[in-house]
Amino acid sequence: MHDDPRIETLAVHAGEQRPGPEGSVVYPIYQATVYSVEPDTAYDDMKYMRLNSTPSQVYLHGKLAALEGAEAAVATSSGMAAITTTLHTLLKAGDHLIVADVLYGGTHDFITERAEALGWSYTFVDAQRPETWAAAVTPRTRVIYVETIANPLMRVARMPEVVDFAREHGLTSVVDNTFAGPVNYRPIPAGFDVVVHSATKSLNGHSDLTAGVIAGGAELVERVRHILNLYGGSLDAHPGFLLARGLKTLALRVRAQNENARALAGFLADHPKVAEVNYAGLPSHVDHTHASRFLSGFGGMLSLRLTGGVDAAEALFDGLRLPYVAPSLGGVESLITRPALTSHAGMTAEARAASGITDDLIRLSCGVEAAEDLVADFENALRKV
Repeated sequence: MHDDPRIETLAVHAGEQRPGPEGSVVYPIYQATVYSVEPDTAYDDMKYMRLNSTPSQVYLHGKLAALEGAEAAVATSSGMAAITTTLHTLLKAGDHLIVADVLYGGTHDFITERAEALGWSYTFVDAQRPETWAAAVTPRTRVIYVETIANPLMRVARMPEVVDFAREHGLTSVVDNTFAGPVNYRPIPAGFDVVVHSATKSLNGHSDLTAGVIAGGAELVERVRHILNLYGGSLDAHPGFLLARGLKTLALRVRAQNENARALAGFLADHPKVAEVNYAGLPSHVDHTHASRFLSGFGGMLSLRLTGGVDAAEALFDGLRLPYVAPSLGGVESLITRPALTSHAGMTAEARAASGITDDLIRLSCGVEAAEDLVADFENALRKV
């Protein structure tokens, strides 16, 4: 590879061994959980599955780091394991966290239900209003946490401003980049300290495994790995193999999902039965101008509301033939859900209302089907609403 390969090339070749073991082009699965130990080997350096140090795990970590443009990376057993392990590494009792006010429901629940018991305090801020963030800083503030594209309203954080703010105040910047992914945005080269993903979603892309990713500087990731080793949230070799395989088609899949979401958002925005469409790729979206400055694509996720409320949403689901009515996202098949019943069901009704997550909000994850077929399917279903 030349010095600055494009993301399509990175996805296929980054982190690969040439030649691989026994000359293999595809890195094999090392399913063994335990290996012989050389004298004087440090505990966290022993080859052991829970310690995230077996050959398959080390291979995957190198591939993930190269794709993210990071010094190091570690895979976890789920996206939530990545998020919680990162926060446990960066915060101790008495510390304070600044966090965006619109989040994945699991992240919101973890912070609001567990932070106090862990001795952490936190302040929610509007990720689109940098002028308000300084008021949240305390002498014990250690971390600022945002999502690139917030779930499920698709608001795009002021990412360059987050980097500048963190540096100005001596904070560690953490971003959940699940909805954008490294094809559309690479936070580490942009100045973030840590990036986390639910690799269950587009990084794997085939709806057949659960995993998470943490990437950043080598020293910080090593600290994270030690905490992960204690909590036991390691990723087994077989799903790690599937994740590495999925990464190789990441750029192709995400490009198709970007195009499908843009086509559907444009169609839906002009439909008389659609009350609103949340997709930053639309020029009319409130975040379009600033998001266009750093995103190379707007992702495959969008959300919408119909003029007929919850009943209309359910009628739409009944009328669709291509998207599966199911939670999760980022797979090759399109998925549609109501976040109030799935991804954000753990939040109180009051918390959802405060975040703008109404009962009739519909979230769509675009797959890699033909855009024309997806638009036609929605057009037909909306006739029955």
